[in-house]
Amino acid sequence: MYENILLDIRGRVAVLTVNRPNKLNALNIATRSEIIAALDSLRANDEVRVLVVTGAGEKAFIAGADITEFAGRTALEQREVMLAKRMFDAFEEFPKPVIAMINGFCLGGGCEVALSCDIRIASENAQFGQPEIKLGIIPGGGGTQRLTRLIGEGKAMELILTGDMIKAEEAKALGLVNHVYPQSELEARTMELANRIAEMSPIALRMAKEAVKSAARLTLREGLEREIDLFALCFSSQDKEEGVKAFLEKRKPQFIGK
Repeated sequence: MYENILLDIRGRVAVLTVNRPNKLNALNIATRSEIIAALDSLRANDEVRVLVVTGAGEKAFIAGADITEFAGRTALEQREVMLAKRMFDAFEEFPKPVIAMINGFCLGGGCEVALSCDIRIASENAQFGQPEIKLGIIPGGGGTQRLTRLIGEGKAMELILTGDMIKAEEAKALGLVNHVYPQSELEARTMELANRIAEMSPIALRMAKEAVKSAARLTLREGLEREIDLFALCFSSQDKEEGVKAFLEKRKPQFIGK
């Protein structure tokens, strides 16, 4: 069904792999389109509760955009490309939790994909950066905005103005990634977390994700009001009744997503 990505459903967890290892999983227009189509299909799949995003091979998560597509492109042509449905926004707005499993280079558009995800887990060999400045351009997939919100203006400014790469441990210290593991443990550790999250109520997961995302978009007062609304909405679900009942009965809840 896809030429540039792989989609593997493992119970309640879907694994989307950018499959262009000979290009270090660089993002061309065709790959972006396939990712958006896959996200649309997963959005409608009630069996899938968590999405893991990764890159094929051990060298790269996503090494950036496919620069061969930049040559000769005019400003108007680039603007048309960027005004189309945006893959980065599709990841951020995906209603289910998204975990980036980062193996190797995570640069440019690849770093922006990771920034669009909810949780980032890296292998020890991962390297991060926004090197667009070295091409005479700037990040265009949300890097100037999401990176700044995640690690602060000072460090984001330095990384974007220099185009420098940082290693996984420094990225963790900055808050860019949640966990760093040896390459041999990366998949198992990521899937362990994904499956643990997938045990929760799909309704509560969606409400929680929306509430946390609101923190960067709203004032504190607006965010608190939104949290109240989303908290109250959870009380309309069967999962809330099951969760409370299971707690009182001292057993594990069985959430059905209703």
